[in-house]
Amino acid sequence: MRLQKFLSAAGVCSRREGETYILKGRVSINNTIITELGTKVDPETDRVAVDDVPVTIRKDLIYIALNKPCGYVTTCRRGDDKIVLDLVDIPDRIYPVGRLDKDSSGLLLLTNDGRIHHYLSHPSFDHEKEYEVTVDKPISTGALLKMEKGISLMGKKTRPSVIRRLAGKRFRMTLMEGRNRQVRRMVQKVGNTVLRLHRIRISNIKIGHLTSGSWRHLKKTEKEELLKNL
Repeated sequence: MRLQKFLSAAGVCSRREGETYILKGRVSINNTIITELGTKVDPETDRVAVDDVPVTIRKDLIYIALNKPCGYVTTCRRGDDKIVLDLVDIPDRIYPVGRLDKDSSGLLLLTNDGRIHHYLSHPSFDHEKEYEVTVDKPISTGALLKMEKGISLMGKKTRPSVIRRLAGKRFRMTLMEGRNRQVRRMVQKVGNTVLRLHRIRISNIKIGHLTSGSWRHLKKTEKEELLKNL
């Protein structure tokens, strides 16, 4: 396994950041500093360290897909509101990746892998998020096209999206960015109001037949596809 891939699999950093660590002489194999990219390591026998701190690949990484109901807050902090962690009854400490606001529902990923948040939220990776949207009034084709091409929000134009009409008041929208309450604010800009916002896909992970409030571990193939570029 290439050294930068090992560092990523161990949850230390992304592959790109791993290359920087190596070039700066921060990584050693069997007590020898490595500065050459492409160096390979045997995870079973070699001793890898970053800044003299031993690094191993965790075998207990958890990746969960949750169908979040409305009324739950996407946070780990307990307060007066119900939080998404209340829905997942496992002893391991996990946290949500990205956000869905309290009034929105649908697919949310939870994990104890620190790489995933950076991987799914950084704009350079172009990960798609797909939503089913129901609005208050019938929405025109012109309004859909305007949102699809991009709308100015807070002085910055949104990136182009893909929109497919489902009915007079319903459509699917695929975004490759995740600004705060972006779909709701875009719909408001074209003179309408979101009544229901339901996320059905994040990257290659689909909500499928997962019922509201239920969760599942990601399949091996889903994890491999999601993590292949880390």
